[in-house]
Amino acid sequence: MRSVEDTRPQRGLSVPVVTVLDEAGGLIEADQRAIVRYVIQGGCGADVVFAAGTTGEWDRIPNRVRQQVVQVCVEEVAKVNLRLSPGEGGGVEAWAGVTARTAMETLENLEFAIQAGADAVVLAPLAIQGVEDPVRFMTGDVADLLDAQTRRIPIYLYDNAEIAVDPKIPHVRTRQVRAMSRLDFVRGIKVSGPRRVLRNYTRAAASFRERGEFGIYVGDAMLIFDLFRPHTGWFGVFAEHWNRVRSRGGLPIGVVAGPANALPREWARAWQVCRAGDVERMEEVKQVVAAFQAHSTEAEGRATIACFKRALLSMGVITSAAVATGTPQLLGSEAERFDRAFAGIRAMARERIGPPWASVSSGDFDASVGALD
Repeated sequence: MRSVEDTRPQRGLSVPVVTVLDEAGGLIEADQRAIVRYVIQGGCGADVVFAAGTTGEWDRIPNRVRQQVVQVCVEEVAKVNLRLSPGEGGGVEAWAGVTARTAMETLENLEFAIQAGADAVVLAPLAIQGVEDPVRFMTGDVADLLDAQTRRIPIYLYDNAEIAVDPKIPHVRTRQVRAMSRLDFVRGIKVSGPRRVLRNYTRAAASFRERGEFGIYVGDAMLIFDLFRPHTGWFGVFAEHWNRVRSRGGLPIGVVAGPANALPREWARAWQVCRAGDVERMEEVKQVVAAFQAHSTEAEGRATIACFKRALLSMGVITSAAVATGTPQLLGSEAERFDRAFAGIRAMARERIGPPWASVSSGDFDASVGALD
């Protein structure tokens, strides 16, 4: 059994940050900057800050707000990086969600992200109205736009059946991903789906990106506890092939964890111990993050995003837990129950995981690393 303490920590936690809105649906810029600082946790949290994704309610906010949140997050990541030394986990990346309802707006967002200085973008071709052929869209419209830019930004595809325009075509076909992976700017895919869907991509990953690594990010974050468990996980069952699978690029290179908005250090720890196959510590951190998942998904109407915002509000990171029109809310007694549950989860994290892997609150964090405004 390997221990994460005996291995080099594996970077790979992407946090799809929530979008902080006021009651009128406008962006609260100061709070959005505070979230960026909070999820990075001075280098002990997010390796990637992912703005305007599904957790950021991209499909329920105006395009101008999508662009605004991308700009703010890119700026704040740059500020944080100036304060982080390599020994503190420096080099946090800012990724921009550029998907919009139409192809024209998506291309506008892609160009905006490049100009804003994003490190990479995430694009969900099946969520764009009118894009019937993802391969043609990427090899034509997207490639043409990138050819006209001063720099060529990495693009990660996004596969999520919940936001697909056509429910009959919920996932990008592996042959389409293979074709798009041949483009020099397509670097990987985020997969938010059940085990069978992720398994299809990991099995086919060796044939993707023939010129180099094609990265797979796990979008259903809890799956990493099964995926990397030695002898029982998907690859652990075939332990004799572990090194060969890893060398061919079949293992995911990261996890995109929405719950890490509230528990960034805990999820950073989860990724590290899972990637190392450290079973004992996997169980310790799983108890904490699984408890949070249970409480944030049991609310009526799937008010998961509202729970993330409520958690951040309770810690003083943000001043508004408002959600966009159409996003399930967390109100009244439900909100009070969640507050009590989250306080218990934080206490559990301090007891079972302990420093430095229990996230510190806004006040403690600002006191220890300083505000970066």
